[in-house]
Amino acid sequence: MIDYRAARLRMVEYQIARRGIRDLAVLEALSAVPREEFVPEALRDYAYDDTALPIAHGQTISQPYIVALMAEAAGLTGASKVLEIGAGSGYAAAVMAEIAGHVVTIERLATLAAQATARLQRLGYANVEVISGDGTAGCAGQAPFDAILSAAGTRKVPPAWKEQLAVGGRLVLPLGPLGDQTLMKIVRTSDSDYTQRPLVDVRFVPLIEGPG
Repeated sequence: MIDYRAARLRMVEYQIARRGIRDLAVLEALSAVPREEFVPEALRDYAYDDTALPIAHGQTISQPYIVALMAEAAGLTGASKVLEIGAGSGYAAAVMAEIAGHVVTIERLATLAAQATARLQRLGYANVEVISGDGTAGCAGQAPFDAILSAAGTRKVPPAWKEQLAVGGRLVLPLGPLGDQTLMKIVRTSDSDYTQRPLVDVRFVPLIEGPG
């Protein structure tokens, strides 16, 4: 029987902290969230491996290091309002909810959205709201957001995401064609100006418009 808590703490030390993640809030969040609860039962013993894992409907739960890197790049604080595109299993939303004040996560696949909602509620994440719908449109009703993170890759940034970002807000997303994506950090510096910088080469599932 695997001691999941011990495995989780080893993961944070060896896969996260030793690879350069320094944000203490991010490290504590990864230490707190039980990743084994977010993967299929048959894969629980692999929950703390340094890899992405498959979940239902051809989707994946991201590698823990990538979740940590994106959360650190997003610069989350207890006052942050966050929008996530692609809830998947709900794992990244749970990590962000350990830090941020409120997390809105959109999932186009209704079945995954319902499962993520039930899982997050069961685990006590009252500050996460799961919405079933088209993530490319963002969530105008709750904008502006201090951070927007996408769990799906796209060749170009959907205009709604940039529009719904607060001035000073951070957008973190995989940008580029499938197989040649770069994780980018985009910062809104004024009403009409943005800066961007590359973080690391990545491989994410593609962003798909419309309901699931």
